[in-house]
Amino acid sequence: MPRPLSAFRVGRKEKEAMNRVVITRAMIGICHMQVCAIADATDAEILAVCNHENMSGTTLGWCSVDRSVDGGLGTPGPKQCADDSSRLHFLVAC
Repeated sequence: MPRPLSAFRVGRKEKEAMNRVVITRAMIGICHMQVCAIADATDAEILAVCNHENMSGTTLGWCSVDRSVDGGLGTPGPKQCADDSSRLHFLVAC
């Protein structure tokens, strides 16, 4: 039996979950990208969104979220989002 059309709609809870991590720069150099995430987002949550929405093309996919003080690229680690103080910008590496 076919599912009712309402079963395909994305609910408020699902929309909030999807918006917890947003890709803001799909490519920085050849092995990094930038995401904007709610401050309490876990690495697993960030990587799941990255690997689903913007596959890296490498065997391991996006595999690490840089939370280090030096940011891995010589810049400070997660930066405060200028548009929303509850969010941070992270670099993700493959």
